[in-house]
Amino acid sequence: MAGMSRRTIIGILAAAQAARIARAQSRWRPSETVKIIVPAAPGGTTDIMGRLLANYLQSSWGQNAVVENKSGAGGTIGTMEVVRARPDGHTMLMGNIGPQSIAYSLFRNLPYGPGDLVPVSNMIRGPNVLVLHPSVPAGSVPEFVRYLKQNPGKLSYGTPGIGQSPHLSGVWFHQLTETRGVPVHYRGAAPAMVALVGGTIQYMFDNLTSAIEQVRAGRVKALAVTSADRNPQLPDLPALRETMPELADYDVSTWFGVFYPAGVPEPAVHALNAELKVLLDRAETRQRFAEMGGVPAYGTPEQFAAFVQGEIAKWRGVIRKEGLELEIG
Repeated sequence: MAGMSRRTIIGILAAAQAARIARAQSRWRPSETVKIIVPAAPGGTTDIMGRLLANYLQSSWGQNAVVENKSGAGGTIGTMEVVRARPDGHTMLMGNIGPQSIAYSLFRNLPYGPGDLVPVSNMIRGPNVLVLHPSVPAGSVPEFVRYLKQNPGKLSYGTPGIGQSPHLSGVWFHQLTETRGVPVHYRGAAPAMVALVGGTIQYMFDNLTSAIEQVRAGRVKALAVTSADRNPQLPDLPALRETMPELADYDVSTWFGVFYPAGVPEPAVHALNAELKVLLDRAETRQRFAEMGGVPAYGTPEQFAAFVQGEIAKWRGVIRKEGLELEIG
């Protein structure tokens, strides 16, 4: 290497290291059935993402890929199944915003920590939406905030359960706007929406995918989505952060991504990440996600890890300020 500059030598060494990693990644393949643990019941978005990934990996890797639903305790039971699994690349978790970010601050006796999982890549993200009963005299977020301040503690909002993303979307909204509402916790989003349509409650934050038909039918009045940007399914609906200076930092998206147990070989992480990129770049994947009100959210393992840490920090602040704390029973 005589005559080469230090910068050139460093570049050559870096390229050689990248080539070695690429070769290791291309060689890694599962040698037995791949298990995708879904920490939720069948039928929801977590389950849909798990089955989509299983079908793709089985085709791409030529190895059986099965989904196992392990629901309960806010997704923590399924998460522990992966944490305890052999870290050999054959067991992965279809994680989400609940057990992989909110739970770390919500549950005082959580049996795992962020270091017990290796983030591989996000898959899909989508917003919640702020919806009102048509009788509420507000046609915009600023008007609604004024109405809340004129009626402190007199309006009630529905949630699909304490500590769930739609509940905390409302909590953070009230914190930033210095308003108050009375939370009414239901067993799921569907009964909460029934209560809203019937006028039992006055507003709620709901996942866009489950609320969009009620919005389109005019049964509820949508004011804004919770994500940083507008959603293509309702392009005329603003993001909350657009509507008021107090909400400039507001950004809530439900998300669903893939994790391995800690200790998994690095080549397995990068091999799975590469497969996820191919899956998420497909036109048919993008179309299906759009129909669900979501968008593909691929990231490198490093990008996804940073995203998850940001989510943990965000919800820690919201939960502590609200004074929420639960036990896993």
